[in-house]
Amino acid sequence: MSIDANRVWQRIRNHAGHEFRQIRGKVFTYRVPSPRTIRLDTTNRMISRTAIEKALERVPLRATTVVRDLSAPSYIYAILMDERIRRSDW
Repeated sequence: MSIDANRVWQRIRNHAGHEFRQIRGKVFTYRVPSPRTIRLDTTNRMISRTAIEKALERVPLRATTVVRDLSAPSYIYAILMDERIRRSDW
């Protein structure tokens, strides 16, 4: 499966400020302050575009453990598995 990382990144940018939900129900939002960074609003963590691209190589994600080697795996999971981001791509 070949996924267009640029298209997915644009979806992520377009949904900045919207509410997302982690597996255990915690709600969060994020900002995209630079072309390669997601800043999480409920924690002092950031996710790089590189981490998102690495996670895209593993979608669909069955659990957060699939991306545990990346920064903020539960947030990456929540973002990438959200219907607004994945659409019908995976």
